[in-house]
Amino acid sequence: MPDPAALLALDARRSVPSRQLGEPGPDPATLQRMLASAVRVPDHGKRVPFRFLKIAGDARHTLGDFLAKRSRQRDPHAGEAVFEKDRQRFSHAPLVIVVVASPRPDPKVPEQEQLMTAGCVCFALLQAAQALGFGAQWLTAWMAFDPVVQAHLGLVEGERIAGFIHIGTAKADVPERERPDPATLLQDWTPPA
Repeated sequence: MPDPAALLALDARRSVPSRQLGEPGPDPATLQRMLASAVRVPDHGKRVPFRFLKIAGDARHTLGDFLAKRSRQRDPHAGEAVFEKDRQRFSHAPLVIVVVASPRPDPKVPEQEQLMTAGCVCFALLQAAQALGFGAQWLTAWMAFDPVVQAHLGLVEGERIAGFIHIGTAKADVPERERPDPATLLQDWTPPA
């Protein structure tokens, strides 16, 4: 049975820049509701190749201090503005959920499929946050790929950060942006001669 409301919710999805997210964030029950929706993703073999880390309260600032220090180690000449930007990255939204991709060796489920499952979780979490009245943004940046940061966050060998999902209350409406025309992206496949 068609569900126009579900399509409208997908069509209304917008990323709210993390700098425009503030209090209040979701309470524990609301966060659990978001996560319950976020885990309903395609998952070949039911591998559940993902997990979550919650960064909230003072932990956001502690992580920011660590990132500023790590940024300075990576490039001591980057400048104070860069170090301060890294220090503030997690200080805007009241909640950041780290979606950790945890692929497991499986001859029937390639790693790429498991990584895509973790990516689907990121998207579903954005949708769930918006459905519950919050703004959200999926970010990565250098720290998602830095092994020192990954270790600091407790990732184990083989795990990766699929995304930092910043969640809070939008301080302002986010304007629509231009989207690709799907008609220009679709083509008929024909077998080679």
